[in-house]
Amino acid sequence: MSDARIFLAFDLGASSGRAVLGTLRAGRVTLDELHRFDNGPLERGGHLHWNLDALVEHIKEGLRRANAAGAKLDGLGIDTWGVDYGLLDAADRLLHPPHHYRDPRTTGMMDRAFQVVPREEIFARTGIQFMPLNTLYQLLADRDAGDGRLDRAATLLFMPDLLNWRLTGLKRTDATIASTSQCFDPAARRWTADLLTNLGLPMRIMPEAAGPAMIVGPLLPAIAEQTGVGPVLVICPAGHDTACAVAAVPAEGEDWAYISCGTWSLVGVERDQPILTPEALHAGVTNEIGAAGTIRLLRNVAGLWILEQCRRVWADAGFALTHDDLIRLAEKAPPHRAFIDPDDPRFAPFGDMPQRIREFCAETGQPVPRTEAETARCVLESLALKYRVVLDRIARLTRRIIRRIHLVGGGARNALLCQCTADACGLPVHAGPVEATALGNVLLQAMAVGAVESLDHLRAISRNSAGIRTFKPGDTAVWNNARAKVEAIVP
Repeated sequence: MSDARIFLAFDLGASSGRAVLGTLRAGRVTLDELHRFDNGPLERGGHLHWNLDALVEHIKEGLRRANAAGAKLDGLGIDTWGVDYGLLDAADRLLHPPHHYRDPRTTGMMDRAFQVVPREEIFARTGIQFMPLNTLYQLLADRDAGDGRLDRAATLLFMPDLLNWRLTGLKRTDATIASTSQCFDPAARRWTADLLTNLGLPMRIMPEAAGPAMIVGPLLPAIAEQTGVGPVLVICPAGHDTACAVAAVPAEGEDWAYISCGTWSLVGVERDQPILTPEALHAGVTNEIGAAGTIRLLRNVAGLWILEQCRRVWADAGFALTHDDLIRLAEKAPPHRAFIDPDDPRFAPFGDMPQRIREFCAETGQPVPRTEAETARCVLESLALKYRVVLDRIARLTRRIIRRIHLVGGGARNALLCQCTADACGLPVHAGPVEATALGNVLLQAMAVGAVESLDHLRAISRNSAGIRTFKPGDTAVWNNARAKVEAIVP
């Protein structure tokens, strides 16, 4: 296997993480999961935080397992969710554990920002969908925390950057993760210094944002020795997990849209330039930097988070269901009885999701789901219809004809969701790769060391590597009727 290139991808999500070994040979990647672990918030002092030390230990364990497997690594790369960060002081000490984006500390911060800088101006500068969890509003919460943490801060590092720093001692960030913050100009590809200053936030803490597929530096000798892997390059593939996933979409041409479906659903198209117009603001889209200088024009939609919270509540009540169990039950439930707006704010926090679904349906005059099967069917059909709403808006905004959908990520395993999406949107859905984020991570690492030539080359390898299932639309008329039913409840 002398011609093989081997990379270790750490794909860290908001509920779990894994270390995946990727071997690139003869235009094809094989993936082997070495380590999977839970990832969730810690509650300290009434706030939700990420356990950075635990994540570092899991990364070390992944390296140990790669060494035990005899892998001679050409690189390792980390991708994570967006917006969350840590603050380092001048002595490179972490000032507080990174906050979890679902922490309620940002309540009211958007309105406070709009009192200083109008919503329209913030969007025209950053192109980011307005969500209380955005870095901009987290920074305002830090500003108002009363402990002077921003005054003492010297450097802001996003979650993948914090982990890279712990592995290398080097402080770097990339544009894919920076562009999720609502502090970054996607057209000029730089921080919005005047916006930050006007809001009383320090520009000096923002690190230089380089392009994705960059070499961060060598693994610290102590970690290389502890894990047995020896000298290894730490590579930033794309710090943001969705950028990795979209890079690996096995598409050709320009008439496609993507849905990266996991805890969140990221629904959008790929472009060369951002759209920062009032129409884009009204459509609720976001403009994030992608691989090879692209723009991911998309909307964040609540994803399988809602169903996962339902499963947690049912398990706590003594009725544990696997994913497959739940899908089999949902397939037998009556269709099109009730719908929710997945992005209603009540579905964002942790809590009793089945009860919230019942309350939403009762308030909107719909039949109330009573069983686990009815609830799951309601969630999956509602997601599919929300995808249609979003894609219709993006098609109008971009004046692009969308002829097919590539659905990647964990949701590609869910045959009912894929079929509902095809039916609701009236378009074929090509499902897979399931491991799009890890695959994109590996291939962007390969691009950083010159083993992949371009984004087109990367996607050709993805097509060779992934098992794709196609779902063709069925009776779209009944779904058009369902769309009409939910227009009043899905903004």
